[in-house]
Amino acid sequence: MKRIKQKRRGLFLLTAALLLLACFLAWQNNALVVTRRVYASGKVPEAFDGFVIAHISDLHSKRFGAGQRNILERLGAEAPDLIVVTGDLVDRRRYDLETAMELIDGAVKLAPVVYVSGNHEAWSGHYGEVREALLSAGVTVLDDAAYTLSREGESITVLGARDPDFLTTAYAQGTDTSGLSDFLSEWENAGGFKLLLSHRPELFELYAGAGMDLVFSGHAHGGQVRLPLLGALYAPDQGLFPRYTSGRYDQNNTAMYVSRGLGNSLFPLRVFNRPELVIVTISREI
Repeated sequence: MKRIKQKRRGLFLLTAALLLLACFLAWQNNALVVTRRVYASGKVPEAFDGFVIAHISDLHSKRFGAGQRNILERLGAEAPDLIVVTGDLVDRRRYDLETAMELIDGAVKLAPVVYVSGNHEAWSGHYGEVREALLSAGVTVLDDAAYTLSREGESITVLGARDPDFLTTAYAQGTDTSGLSDFLSEWENAGGFKLLLSHRPELFELYAGAGMDLVFSGHAHGGQVRLPLLGALYAPDQGLFPRYTSGRYDQNNTAMYVSRGLGNSLFPLRVFNRPELVIVTISREI
């Protein structure tokens, strides 16, 4: 009888532990966190002092509540002046444009939306469809292109880099950055404030070398699993213990903000790495 009670107790504790683990993982994968940052620079035009940018990345067609309500409510509460989407809106393995567009259709009602592609758009084979849906919704799609954002007679240049994997394949060794380098070189000596949207944070040296002022990137998924004291475990195109996964990075006069993203792809779990909506307020440093 004693052994039976011990086995039952052990089974109860194991079941309880598994339930707690399941709840923790569900929370880690679905509970949005809003990260607020302030970027200050003397190059920011006076009219853009206090301008609020909301950064969305790596949705991978994940749904956060009916009609993406959970994200849209958080976005609306931040009252952004601009919403930027830095790629992987869809996932190549489970392509679902309808779910992704629920977020976009709600976002365009809150602020102007500017989008650049990610590697999953390149790999999906459906980029034409994605691009057409975005344009129809009123999104500014930047494929190695520039967009002038004007306010009270002043302006900043928003640049959007097409993902390098449009020049490679899902199975290529390395990344063909020739198209990206050519695009950046066109703007290297341009004046004014330059804001770059590019999916790949691991190419930060290219962005800094081209004289970008502010960069928004994603792709790394925050390292997917973040270990206490050690940080991010792994990121695509960076490998183990990657350098660029979350937060702000600086090189020369260039600052880059990397979003931990919203959804998952091949690896289905996040650990100590909740889905993230990044809010950056730019200000004029005196």
